[in-house]
Amino acid sequence: MELAHLEELLCHGAHPVSDAVHSVADSAKRAPAWLRVTRGEQRWAVTLAIALAVTLQLVLPDRLAFRPHWLLPVLEVALVAVLIVLNPVRISRGHPWLRPLSVALIALISLANGWSAALLVVDLLAARAGEEPGPLLGSGGAIWLTNVIAFALWYWEWDRGGPVSRALGERPRPDFRFPQMEDPQLHPDWEPHFVDYFYLSFTNATAFSPTDVMPMSRWAKMLMLSQSAVSLVTLAVVVSRAVSLFK
Repeated sequence: MELAHLEELLCHGAHPVSDAVHSVADSAKRAPAWLRVTRGEQRWAVTLAIALAVTLQLVLPDRLAFRPHWLLPVLEVALVAVLIVLNPVRISRGHPWLRPLSVALIALISLANGWSAALLVVDLLAARAGEEPGPLLGSGGAIWLTNVIAFALWYWEWDRGGPVSRALGERPRPDFRFPQMEDPQLHPDWEPHFVDYFYLSFTNATAFSPTDVMPMSRWAKMLMLSQSAVSLVTLAVVVSRAVSLFK
C-alpha cells in the first residue's frame, strides 16, 4: 500500500513499478509448464522401464550376456536404489551425485545390451546360432526392446539438462521439440516426462527417422542416428535369419 501511494505521488497517479511486477507475475503464470518451475515428474515410470530392461538382460541366454551374467544387472539395481533414495517420489531435487549416477546407470544398460547385440549379430553372420526361429526371435526382441529403453533413458537424461533441470526451468531451449510445444495455449500444463521420451525412442527405432518429435541440437540428431542404425542392423539380421528358418 505504501509503495502504491508513493507511486501515485511521484508519477501522477501511475503505477509503473507495481504494474511491471504484476506483468512479470502474469507472464510467469501464462508460461507453459515445460518453461516454468514445476514439481517434477514422478519416478515410477522410469523405474518400471529400468526394471524391465534388467529383466530382459537376465532372461537372455548365457552366450549373449556379459560375463558374469549377474554382474551388470546387480550393479544396475544398486544404482537404481541409490537414485530412489535421492529422489524417492518425484525427480525434483538436485544432488551432486545424482547426474553422474544416473548417467552411469544408463551407460551400464547400454553396455550390456550393446554387448548382447554384437554377440547375436556375429553369431548369426557366422552361422553359429539361430537354429530355431522361436528362441532367435525372442532373443532379438529382448535386445531390440532393451535398446529402445536405453535410448529413451538417454533422451530423457540429456534433454535440457535432465529431469531435475527441466523441473527447475533452468534451460528454455529444448533439445527435442514435441508437438505440444508448438501451441502452448492448448497445452499449458504439459511438460515432457519419461513416457514421452519412450515414445520418441520407440518411433525412432521403428521408423528409423523422426516422426512428430524433432531433434533440435546436434547431439540429439547424432543420438537418434545411432539408435536408428543399431535398430536397423539388429532387425535386419535377426528377421532375415528367422525368415530363412521358417522356410
